Amino acid sequence: MSAEFPLFRRGFGRGEGESRRSSRLIVEGCAVASVLGLLEARERAARERVEDLREAAARAAAALEAAEVEWDRRVIAREELVDALAESAEEATAAVETEGEDLPAPVLASVPGAVVPPWREGLSVAVLSLDNQRILNVLQDRPGHEPVRAKGIAAALGIDNAVAAKVEGVRSKAKRLGERGWLLQEASGAFSAGRRLVAGPGGGSSA
Repeated sequence: MSAEFPLFRRGFGRGEGESRRSSRLIVEGCAVASVLGLLEARERAARERVEDLREAAARAAAALEAAEVEWDRRVIAREELVDALAESAEEATAAVETEGEDLPAPVLASVPGAVVPPWREGLSVAVLSLDNQRILNVLQDRPGHEPVRAKGIAAALGIDNAVAAKVEGVRSKAKRLGERGWLLQEASGAFSAGRRLVAGPGGGSSA
């Protein structure tokens, strides 16, 4: 019996060592799992933060676009009102002159950005607003003065032509310039560089 005890002790020692190694592996595995779980939690929090910021940015972009559309509409409404008032004043002046009254005609100052005066020989583009001057420059720079639609003019001006209200704002300005003889409006609705005399309120030319 005594001869068997050393073998038993050696077997017991090997079993104890393997048990310790197994315990160490378990502890190390738990530590790795704990770190991995922490990293995954941080990654998830970062992803949620990015998604929240993207949603906030999308809402801000939509609000900005809506504000720009509203701004364009206000600008168009103001310009149309000012033009209507200017035309009314011109008609009143023409009526007075037709009646033969020897009264000095009121001088209507052309304020850049407010009124688009009828084109006539010698009238400089400086009387126009900067936006209108830029539209004329786009048409003037076209090879062969090819006609351009409002959407193309908007793109050349760096305006987002995917927004209908912005394109309509450009079309309104170009159309007004065409009506006042500063550019040519084609039957297709496109615009091209050129000048023409337009009829004044009294039926004569604006020159």
